[in-house]
Amino acid sequence: MFNSFKQYWRTKKPLRVRLTAWYLLVLSCTLIIFSGYLYLQLKFSLLSQLDTTLKIASTEILTNLVIEDNGIGFSNSEQFRSNQQQLTHAGFSAIIIDSDGNISDGFGNYKAIKVLLPQKKGYQKLKAQSQNWRTYNLPLAIAGSKIVEDKLENNSQTQWLQLTQSLQPMNEALEHLLTLMLLGFPLILLVASSGGIFLADRALRPINRIIRTAEAINSEDLSYRINYRGVEDEVGRLAMTLDRMLDRIESAFEHERRFIADASHELRTPLTIIKGKIGVALSRQRTPTEYEISLQDLDAQTDRLIRLTNGLLFLARLEQEQAEGKRSFNEVNLTSLLEVLNEQILLTEDKQLKVIAEISPNLSVLGDSDLLSSLFLNLLDNAVKYTPPGGEIHLKTKCDRQQVTVAISNTGVGIAAENLPYLFDRFYRLAGDRASGKRGTGLGLAIAALIARCHGGQISVMSQIDKMTTFEVNLPVWAIK
Repeated sequence: MFNSFKQYWRTKKPLRVRLTAWYLLVLSCTLIIFSGYLYLQLKFSLLSQLDTTLKIASTEILTNLVIEDNGIGFSNSEQFRSNQQQLTHAGFSAIIIDSDGNISDGFGNYKAIKVLLPQKKGYQKLKAQSQNWRTYNLPLAIAGSKIVEDKLENNSQTQWLQLTQSLQPMNEALEHLLTLMLLGFPLILLVASSGGIFLADRALRPINRIIRTAEAINSEDLSYRINYRGVEDEVGRLAMTLDRMLDRIESAFEHERRFIADASHELRTPLTIIKGKIGVALSRQRTPTEYEISLQDLDAQTDRLIRLTNGLLFLARLEQEQAEGKRSFNEVNLTSLLEVLNEQILLTEDKQLKVIAEISPNLSVLGDSDLLSSLFLNLLDNAVKYTPPGGEIHLKTKCDRQQVTVAISNTGVGIAAENLPYLFDRFYRLAGDRASGKRGTGLGLAIAALIARCHGGQISVMSQIDKMTTFEVNLPVWAIK
């Protein structure tokens, strides 16, 4: 039964109701504990004040006691009679009890109180006629012509001064406080519940906006945002975090759409060419030479398809390994790697280019030698491809406490500023490259950028038209051995 109610409470009741209920529960417990403490503290304080008053009054009465024929009595002086009237008006009564338990003298409403022979000095609580009384008992002894406090309380000849005051005023004050508490609790809880519901509803309003925004989002339209403009509290940070997450999701979706469209276009072009070449070859009888030319064209387009699919598979595998953290890195001698790649470029290029290499010694990084070879070989291959005959290629490295930098520069026509942000996008190729028919799939720089990120670094490009284009690969300091 309890578990069913607990499950219902958690799943069916709105969050603002549950928050308000918990708030009221905590507030109720706090009020009960504080009120109980206040009540007991007030009761103790009033009783302590009463005891102090009784003790002071008894000390003053002790100085106004006289020795009579039948024992001890109160003084009949005019000043003490005035004091008696004040004490009686304040609710005090006093009696002298002899050793036999009889009242030898008294003033005030002492007849309403049952006489009990005290056993020891101090305070005592009595009940008579449905009233509670507080008494202070003081043992008396006659020392010569003086009346003093008897230190031997168990003496059979001891007489007692008993000063009494009713506890009714104190009890009435405590009852009045208790009544105010009992009447005030429901009012406080009513106001607190209304305020709690209002504040919880206001605090959770962005949550409702988040829910509506999430319900409106679908794969066709990811443009909805929460656009929170309130205080940057927990809910506000949640709303802004979700907006940033939606920005990333929208960017990823847009990237995937563009990738699919570009991949479809890049794959369709060679397939269309292949289909056209086959159709032309089959349209009529051809000479062996013509068939050979057609087969060479088909071979070139097939090579392009293979390069394209290999590049896509490499990108997909590398992204998966990066996400899952499967690839392990080892120490790579970057100096030796760059020197080997530089020699390879010198052996293969045939445009009489001037290659200037300034490679620092003893460069070691944590990485994958195959991936780093693909990265720098791709950049060097592009530098050779886009440098005109007689041009220059510069390969420079530098290392400081912050990072290791490999810069590859080449002279040539350069890249326009508006094209620089898109160079590392997949399938992005300059319009001039497409028009001139230069070999390439548009995946090389995208692969290079991904390899750099896998190694905790980044790649950037700077270019001046008709002067110099520079690609820089930066590895963070933790990648340096």
